[in-house]
Amino acid sequence: MQVTVRLFAMLRERAGASEVTLELPDGARVRDAIAALDGVVDDMPVVMAVNREYASDDAVLDPGDELALIPPVSGGAVAVSHTRVTADPLSLDDLLRRVRDPRAGAVVTFQGVTREVERLEYEAYVEMAEDRLAQIAADAIARHELCAVAAEHRVGTVPLSEPSVAVAVSAPHRAEAFAGAREVIDRIKSEAPIWKREVERGAGRWAEGSRP
Repeated sequence: MQVTVRLFAMLRERAGASEVTLELPDGARVRDAIAALDGVVDDMPVVMAVNREYASDDAVLDPGDELALIPPVSGGAVAVSHTRVTADPLSLDDLLRRVRDPRAGAVVTFQGVTREVERLEYEAYVEMAEDRLAQIAADAIARHELCAVAAEHRVGTVPLSEPSVAVAVSAPHRAEAFAGAREVIDRIKSEAPIWKREVERGAGRWAEGSRP
């Protein structure tokens, strides 16, 4: 799949062109296009616009999409969020990389891990859960003036001591970073349509919850 990405301001100067053409595999996502432009992006916090709307890193690209890589705008730097529901093991290092920002003086992380039982089994309404995580991240960025938020929740089987949810938040100051991280994890636990089944010695039961 061939896509063309428009570049502006400092990105245009770095690339020496106002647009670049990329060859990406079918089913490629926004993060794949950004990774292909690593030499241009470097450590700059950027956001991809797809068809003139800001898109998450996990958004799937289609042939014919209008792509534009957005550097920090004149009115203030762009805040970045990354959210995902996945069956893959969670990597805190990956989330830390996603919230790295030259404006940030504080980074706060949180991991919720399986404890006391043999394993946890998670089920989710994935599409709705990912939308909810994205909105929670956007709200926290706006309320606490964060630089970036990354949050992932695992589905499927999570063995003892492995993380089922991970959050990373960066902000200019520690108070905002702590408050933002607390809000994100608290709202994920109370709002995302994700269910937990505790399994011990082959017997399982669904954890009690509350109405979202």
